[in-house]
Amino acid sequence: MRHWARRGALARLLWPVSLLFGVLIFSRRVFFKLRIFKSHSVGIPVIIVGNLSVGGAGKTPLVLWVADFLKRGGWKPGIVSRGHGGSVARGKEARAATIASDPAEVGDEPILLSRRSGCPVWVSADRVLAATTLHRESPEVDVIIADDGLQHYALRRDLEICVLDARSLGNGWLLPAGPLREPLSRLRSVDAVVHHGSTPSGGFHMALQGENLVNLTNARDVRPAKSFAGQKVHAVAGIGDPKRFFLQLAGFGLKVVPHPFPDHHPFRAGDLDFGDQSPVVMTEKDAVKCKAIAKAHHWVFAVDAAPDPALGRWLLEKLGGRKAA
Repeated sequence: MRHWARRGALARLLWPVSLLFGVLIFSRRVFFKLRIFKSHSVGIPVIIVGNLSVGGAGKTPLVLWVADFLKRGGWKPGIVSRGHGGSVARGKEARAATIASDPAEVGDEPILLSRRSGCPVWVSADRVLAATTLHRESPEVDVIIADDGLQHYALRRDLEICVLDARSLGNGWLLPAGPLREPLSRLRSVDAVVHHGSTPSGGFHMALQGENLVNLTNARDVRPAKSFAGQKVHAVAGIGDPKRFFLQLAGFGLKVVPHPFPDHHPFRAGDLDFGDQSPVVMTEKDAVKCKAIAKAHHWVFAVDAAPDPALGRWLLEKLGGRKAA
C-alpha cells in the first residue's frame, strides 16, 4: 500500500492502531515464552526463512538455495509453506505440493519450490500440521525448511533466518500504519540476518542473479536476456517488489513496459494480452499460474539466490557439521 512508503497523513492516522497491534504481537510472544501458548517440535531440525514485513523480500530463492546447499552436504531436506493464494491456505488441511498441483489449491510458490528443489513440499495454514505431515509421509527427511513462518511461533524452530530488504520495510511502522508484522527490534533475536539488495552492517549479503529467458511453451528454448536488448518487452510481475524485477530486465538493455500486479495474482489470459506480439516476460512464480494460458511469445526470467559463502559455513556449523552423503 502506498501509505506504507512514508509517514504521511494516512499512516499517522493509523499509527494508534499500530500501537495496539504492537501490544498484541508482544503479548503473543510472551505467552509462547511462558508456554501459555504451546509450541510443537517436529523431532528434526527446523529452519525458518522469513522476514518482518508484508510482501516479498527474496525468501523463496533463499529457501531454494538452503535446500540445495544442504542436499549437497548430505542432508535430506523437506519444505513447508503456507501456500499464499491457494485454497489450502484458507483451510485446516495439509496437502503435498508437486509440479502437477493446481496453484489455485496450493499456491504458486510451493509448486515452484517443488519443481526447483526436488524436495517434498507440504502446504498448510498451520505450519505445525504441514511439518508433522511432511515428516510422517517422508520419514527420510532429516531437516525442514519453512518458507516464511517467522511469526508462526507454534512451530518450534532450531534456526531463524530473517531476509531483510530495506525497501520492503517502508516507513518502519507496524501494521496497519506500515508494512511491518513485527518491530525491527525482532532482528536482535533471530539467528541470522540476510540482507537482500542492501549493504549489510552485520549479517550476510544476498543477491538475486539470472541471465536467461526460458520460453514458457518450450522449455528447451533458452536465450540470454541480453539477446532481447533494444526490444520492447512487456514485463509482468505479481510479486512483492515488482520494481526490482523490472529494473533487472532493463539492466539487460530491454525496453521494458512494466505491468505490476498484486502479489499472488491469479492470472487469466486477458491479463497477458497487451494488443501486440511483443515478448511478455514474467517471473517464475507467475509462470506457474500462466502455464495453461501460455503463448509462444511468453518468456520466464529465472533467478537464483547468491548469498555470501559464509552463510553456508555458518549454517553447517549450527546444524552440527556436514553429514555423510
